[in-house]
Amino acid sequence: MTTSGSTSDSPSAPTSESLRPVSRTALSVALVRAYESSRPDPLFDDPYAAAFATAAELPLPAAGPRSGLAKALVAHGVLRTRFYDDRLLAAGADQVVLLAAGLDTRAHRLDWPAGTRVFELDLGPVLAFKEQVLDALGAVPRARRTVLPADLLEPHWPARLVDAGFDPARPSAWLAEGLLVYLAPEEAAALLTAVAALAAPGSRLLLEQGRDVTATPHDPSLAHVTDLWRGGLGPGTRDWLDGHGWATELTTLDRLARRHARPLPGPSTAAFIEAVRRPAD
Repeated sequence: MTTSGSTSDSPSAPTSESLRPVSRTALSVALVRAYESSRPDPLFDDPYAAAFATAAELPLPAAGPRSGLAKALVAHGVLRTRFYDDRLLAAGADQVVLLAAGLDTRAHRLDWPAGTRVFELDLGPVLAFKEQVLDALGAVPRARRTVLPADLLEPHWPARLVDAGFDPARPSAWLAEGLLVYLAPEEAAALLTAVAALAAPGSRLLLEQGRDVTATPHDPSLAHVTDLWRGGLGPGTRDWLDGHGWATELTTLDRLARRHARPLPGPSTAAFIEAVRRPAD
């Protein structure tokens, strides 16, 4: 575990090729953020996203997506990023946990209130790759940052998080961005159960409302992402949370698109959940 510095899991320099397939999807998300940040009217600015693509020897996006599915996923990713940025800053918690943080740079690019501590959890190789890039840029976090290599499918990560300084007795904010769709239903339920055990009353959890991934159109150019989807809790995500000690609010992608004057490329049933941990009965 390291704080506000770099992390390294091996003496050799990490590369994107050492990442698992699921971890490599973080590069696709970084490309979306790089594309949005290059627009004249971006909904957010990620000054580090392009550097991840360059380090991975991926071409930077010079134009918008072409296929219908690609356009939908980019619009979803852009609006999702802005929504989570806004809600994390509004959560009022000085403990923020980014689950499967990937190449997330919110600790560096958001204007956090003084005293905020951001915990980033993910597999060691992806965090090591991120640290190499950020260190080369001289990036300085705007919050007290703790980078914690951890496998969220293993049972020991909650104890490691507490050992790293997380206080389960105080309210916290949690982000599971684009995570549950890569998990089987039982894995998603186990992960959310572990989060609930660490989340004090008043804590907030941000994640996507699941959907039926079997209905996703096939696009060979995106198979490296969509073939990994396992669905998580699917359309029952919100109901599961409501039945396990959370009070949820749903924000549809359509609503966000109207709010930010970003027309969607087509109809969408996508939505985002903000859940507040209820006091124990």
